[in-house]
Order: sequence, then structure tokens, then C-alpha cells
Amino acid sequence: MRICGAKSGAPAGRAAYPRSIESSKPSWASGIRRKLPGEDLRTVGGGRNLRAMMTVAELKQAPRGEKTPFEAVLLIRRLAMKKARNESEFLMVELGDRTGMFHVVCFGNSANFGFFQELGEGRVVRVQGNTDYYQGRFSPSLVRVEAVPESDVPGVLEQLVETAPMPLDDLRKELEEHVGAIQHDALRATVRNALEETGPDFHTSPAAVSMHHAYRGGLLEHTVRMARAARALLPLYPEVAPDLALAGIILHDIGKCPEYTQGLATARSRAGILQGHVVLGYRQVRRSAIQSKLDPDLAERLEHIILSHQGELEWGAATKAATPEAVFVSMVDNLDAKLGMVQYFLRATPDGEAFSEHVPGLGAPLLVNPPENLSS
Repeated sequence: MRICGAKSGAPAGRAAYPRSIESSKPSWASGIRRKLPGEDLRTVGGGRNLRAMMTVAELKQAPRGEKTPFEAVLLIRRLAMKKARNESEFLMVELGDRTGMFHVVCFGNSANFGFFQELGEGRVVRVQGNTDYYQGRFSPSLVRVEAVPESDVPGVLEQLVETAPMPLDDLRKELEEHVGAIQHDALRATVRNALEETGPDFHTSPAAVSMHHAYRGGLLEHTVRMARAARALLPLYPEVAPDLALAGIILHDIGKCPEYTQGLATARSRAGILQGHVVLGYRQVRRSAIQSKLDPDLAERLEHIILSHQGELEWGAATKAATPEAVFVSMVDNLDAKLGMVQYFLRATPDGEAFSEHVPGLGAPLLVNPPENLSS
């Protein structure tokens, strides 16, 4: 699926899925920023030249059979130390920008191994390399990597930080509408108190490190989409108390705000590692319920939704869902998480590809071509 514009010669019958990422560059090849006469790449700065380099989406348009040189400015999203079968260590590096990401492997005997370790997550780098694929995945070789000076980073932040495809202002307004739809006064007050305690982090936090809605505003988008789904489904299930279920949906992941560091690269905080978002969210909701003088029975039921929304103990739930509302919230959460993965890979898969890369949360690659011949 092409992200940066229309491409001639696309497979017949393939319609365009909704996209949110666009590029002003008319074609893949036109995006290469050539070195200017006398220019030293080590001193290229000031966001102008940096912004002229390639995006990840454009790099993935490169012909698979060619190893094409490129330059890009990218964010170090994650670093993970791993061991090969022969017990030798290697570093898995995730690099990305607002249009996508890819992984590169740095073995212990390479210069980049120590460079990335020393630099750390959340830093911005300028990369020279050659496009390549390994086992069907985009995996370029890096020829040269260097840190972008901190003074140059503000000029490229907009192109580096991936953001929810829906405007955050619209999502904030819709969230408030869903909160206002809770008829029970004390439940509505509990939700509002919890959101006020969290502050603006609820509007900008990712919903995950990597699995779903893992970008700026992802938590807000995930919550709003769940609230939409819940209000559509609740009339079908009269056994589920609507106000309690809607309050649980809005607050179910509120513990992710303190769980993550809220920096350029998503990482877990000290509290996130030691307690996790389920416990952090439970404690915050309990404080808000006491502040709002919520009935003890309703408070316990709301807290149970927070503790059980992960669904399975091995997925991080503190307990199994044991009320109609807790079951409902857990199922809606899983639905939107899975479809959030689908939406992301539909956006990120280059045009002309029938399948996405392997989607870890689905356990399979995703068929990205829409169904044909459905119109009567």
C-alpha cells in the first residue's frame, strides 16, 4: 500500500484503504537528497537539510531487487539486546519516523553496536545506507550513522514523531462527549476526576510500546474508538450496565500514562516496570472514586474492570473478568487492539504488496488487498 501518493500500475481491483500519512515528494526516487558540492555530511544541520531526507515510507517503495543508497533522519525507538544461537550477543535496533519503522541488527563486532548502546533510545540519528530485504522484511544495511545535534532536533520533530491518524483536538472533544454521556453523577465525577489528575498526558500518551496504537495520541484514539464501539453494542446487551461499562472503558488504560516515560521514544518508567499499568490504573481509579464519594459496590465493580481488562492472567490481568461489565470491556478492548494493528499495517504496507510484514499481535501477516467484486 502506497503511503506517499498514487502509483500507476497498481494491482487491478485494489481499492485504496484510508490513509493519514502523505508526502510531498512525487516519487520514490525524487526523494533522495544528493550531497551538495563541498558539503560535509557531519555538519549538515539546521532542520532545512534534515527535512529534505527520505522518510521510512519512501524507503519502503524502493525496488526490492536493488540495493539503493539513501539518507534519512530517524529516531531510535527501541534497543533490545539479544543472543544468537551461538550465544553471541547482538543488538536489535528499531529506527523510525512518523511514516513507519524498521529494524536493523548490529552484531557485537560492529562499530554501530557500541554507538547505539552509548547513544540510547530517544535520540535522533542521521543514517546513510542501502535498501535491502531479509526474509521478506525491509532491513537496510547501514553504512554510516551519526547523532543529530540536539540543537537541530526541534526542526525535525514533526516528521519523526508518529501521531494518531485522527486529529487530537477532535479526539479530545469526542472523549468529553463520551464522558458527558454517563448519566450516573458519581460515576461521571469519578471519570472526570481521574482524567483531571492525569492531565494532558492522557491526550498524548501511546497506548502501548509496540503492539497497538503505539504512537503519540494512541491511548486517546484507542479509548475513543472503544467508547464508540461500546455505545453501538450496549443496546444489544441489556445485562450490561451502560454507565458502568462506559466509565470502565474510558478509564481502563489510564494507568498507561504513568507507566510510560512520555518521551520521544516510548519506554516504561520505573513505576511502569515495578507496578504496571493495571495496578497504577486501579490505584488512580480508587482515589477518584473515594474523592467522588462513589457507592462502594459501584467502586468495587469499576475497580474490577480495571484489574481484569487484560482478559487473561498471562496477558497481565490481575484477575479474570467476573461481572457482565468487565467481560464486555475486556472484549471491546481486545477488538479495538486487534483492529488497531490491522489499521496500522494497512497504512504502513507499501503499494503493490499483497501481504504486510508479520504482525506479532495477530501471529500472521495481513492480507492488505481489499475484497473484490462485492458491488452488485
